This record gives sequence, structure tokens and C-alpha cells, in this order.
Amino acid sequence: MGLSLSVVFSSIAGYLLAAVQVDYLILVLLAIGGYCMVGASNVFNQIIERDLDKLMLRTQNRPLPTAKISVTNAFILGTILTVFGLSVLYYINPKTAMFAAISIFLYTSVYTPLKQKTPLSVFAGAIPGAIPFMLGWVAFTGKFDLEPGVLFMVQFFWQFPHFWAIAWFLDSDYKKAGFLMLPTGAKDRGTILQIIIYISWTVLISLVPAFGFTGALELSLVAALLIGVIGLVFLYFGFRLFQHKTDKVARELMLVSVIYITVLQLIYVIDKFI
Repeated sequence: MGLSLSVVFSSIAGYLLAAVQVDYLILVLLAIGGYCMVGASNVFNQIIERDLDKLMLRTQNRPLPTAKISVTNAFILGTILTVFGLSVLYYINPKTAMFAAISIFLYTSVYTPLKQKTPLSVFAGAIPGAIPFMLGWVAFTGKFDLEPGVLFMVQFFWQFPHFWAIAWFLDSDYKKAGFLMLPTGAKDRGTILQIIIYISWTVLISLVPAFGFTGALELSLVAALLIGVIGLVFLYFGFRLFQHKTDKVARELMLVSVIYITVLQLIYVIDKFI
């Protein structure tokens, strides 16, 4: 539920950033379509990983491992969510539906099977994870260009420290299923250095709209300063992990990453309308 709502929130933020005049019907359809999109991805992911989910503490009580729902019924649900969600998004415009379909495909057919093969699965997973923010912009404009590209890059780079913080404190659980999530394969300095590097890239790209060469996507000096402040907080917790290397600090970093992307999107939208 939390993941689904975060996708809807990101999509709505992207739409509001693009909108010259808000069409509330489109906004509702975008929320419904986005919710179905992430729901379908999760259903198909859980079908594929149903035997692996039994091995991990965090997933062993899911509906498929506990046989609360059959694989057949889960597949029917995933199919309904896919068809209905993509139909709703296609009504908005074809490109919105196309990017949603790409997201579902990459999450289920690339990211999910790669998790047991290579840490590069996080790269594959970051692509569908970054689509919702720019999807809202495409929903309004019907095209993908510089502005949604910047929104995509912000959330794309953010995915890495977020994923790796989760992978750090769930490392032992992930290993039960053979998932290779940490970039170096271990909870070491190499992993933390990459986390810090990607936090830095995230913050820098978040500030790009303040320099006036991202078209209609603009950011005021005040908004840029606020983003700089929350970016420094984000970076601080990356260095805290480097210093302490504990699951507790990794969990704190994960929570800070969620706060960062949420507050960032709010700043972007509020800055536009004031």
C-alpha cells in the first residue's frame, strides 16, 4: 500500500508541475492508472518469487506463500490490473500508457529475475521506479522531452541509496533467497561510498532546474536553498552509515531518503504555484 501510494503521489506531483490548468478528471485517472500499474507489477513479482518469499521473514506471510490466494487467481488479478490500468492511462494519452507498460515489463521481466544473478538488478529496478515522477508530466503534455527527463533522473539516482539502505538492513534476509542487492555484495565501505556518491548525484540533479536551462521546469532560489538543506541532511545520514555501519543507521537512512523525495516533490510543486 505504501509503495502504491508513493507512486500515485509522485505521478500527481509530476502532473501538477506540468499543468497550465489542472484537469481534475485526468488527475483522478492518473492516480487510478498509476495505482493499478504498481499493483500489477507487485502481483506479477509475487507470483514469480512465491517460493523465494517463503524463505524470507519479511515476505513469508504474503498471500501466495501462505496459500491465501492461488497462483491462478493472482494471475487473473494481475492481468485485470494491467489491462484496466493501461486502458485508463491510454485514455489520458498513448505515451503515458506506453511508459506505464515499459515500467511493468522492466519490473517483472528484468528486475525480478536479475535479483538472484547480479547487483545490477538495482539499476534495472531504478528505471521503473523513476518513471512515476515523469509520468505525470507526460500525462499533461503527451510528450517526453527535457523536463520529464530531468524528473526521471532525479528519481532514478535517488533509487540507489534508497534501495541499498534497505538492502543493508535486510541483507541476511535477502541472502536466504539468494538475492544480490548490495553493489559490492557486502556491507562494507565500498557499498557506503557508492551510497554517498549517488546521494550527491541525486541532490545535484535536484538543483538543476534552479539554473534556468530546463525549459518549463523551474526552481526559485528559495526552493533551491531548501532542497540544498534537505540534501545535506540526506548526505549527513550517508556519512553516518559510513561511520557506524549498523542496521539501525541504514534504516534511518532509508527513512530519510523517503522524506527527502517526498519533501523535494512538495517543494517543486509549491514553488511553482507560489
